[in-house]
Order: sequence, then structure tokens, then C-alpha cells
Amino acid sequence: MERKQSEPIGNLIQQFLRINGLETPYNEHRIVEAWPAVMGNIISQYTKEVFVKNRVLNVKVTSPAIKQNLMMERKNLVQRLNQYVDAQVIEDIHFY
Repeated sequence: MERKQSEPIGNLIQQFLRINGLETPYNEHRIVEAWPAVMGNIISQYTKEVFVKNRVLNVKVTSPAIKQNLMMERKNLVQRLNQYVDAQVIEDIHFY
């Protein structure tokens, strides 16, 4: 019996997700889960209802002052979140 070339399990899982159309929903879930880690505990306390729809991260912010600061940092936050999950998942963030 001839032995085939081995592949890392991470690559096989990624291929499985892509073939079955689960890669995008999985990455969207990872972005939502990454929000508290990227933003920290203080900012996370003032944000609720974090979800992704149409490549836009939607975040409800309970403090007007924090909402204003987050809006000014929006492009930087998009880049940081995408880097955190190592995928181009979101294009923008909508704070409401």
C-alpha cells in the first residue's frame, strides 16, 4: 500500500467547511466571538447585540460617548477584527 501525502488537520477542516458552504457562517461567528477579546472588558460592557449581516458587523452601543469613539475608529476596528480571525469577514461596522 502506498502512503499518501499527509496534510495538517486544520487544512482538511477548512476544505470541509468551504466545500459544504460553512466557511462564511463559521467566520462570522468567530468575528462575533472575537468582539470582547479585541475591544476589552470595559467597551464590551457597553455593547450588546453583536451580529454580522451582509458583511457588516452590527453592534448596539448603550453609551453615546463610547458610540462616538467607536465610530471614529471604525476602519481600524474592521482591520483589527479581520486580522484577529485571519480572514476577510467584514467590510464595515454599524453602531446603533
